[in-house]
Amino acid sequence: MRGVIQTILMEEETSLIVTRIKNGTVIDHIDGGNALHVLKALEIDGKEGDVITIALNVPSGKLKKKDIIKLENKFLEEDDTNKLAVIASSSTINIIKNFQLVEKRLVSLPDEITRIFRCSNLDCITNSKEHLEPVMDVVDKDNLVLKCRYCNRLLDVNQLKHS
Repeated sequence: MRGVIQTILMEEETSLIVTRIKNGTVIDHIDGGNALHVLKALEIDGKEGDVITIALNVPSGKLKKKDIIKLENKFLEEDDTNKLAVIASSSTINIIKNFQLVEKRLVSLPDEITRIFRCSNLDCITNSKEHLEPVMDVVDKDNLVLKCRYCNRLLDVNQLKHS
């Protein structure tokens, strides 16, 4: 009897049980260990009261390890997709309504990113009292090199501040 219990436990340990959501967004194929960074960039902290499911370092044939985020009753907008393109470029966004997949978006970096990040140059006009909308041109999609349209500073994605 003891051997049977151990076998069942081993099977349970290797299984991933994540419930389906009725309405909301599933962000899949996030690079392993990056889901918490994604939530921070999307300014999702759980205070709204809806269920958020986070799976970290899930085995994946495509990425070896991936993270998954399920956001009940939250639907990501285009600006959110652009943020994901910068910090989780291999991710996919699945929009779920009434338990059915109604839209699947592959994340890809656009040629320009508007309103999401502020320039890291404190002297840039986008950081002044002028209240100009920041615009970052993507000059190298592979290495995630952005350039501020106003001051022409090349920007390290990790140094950008959210607008």
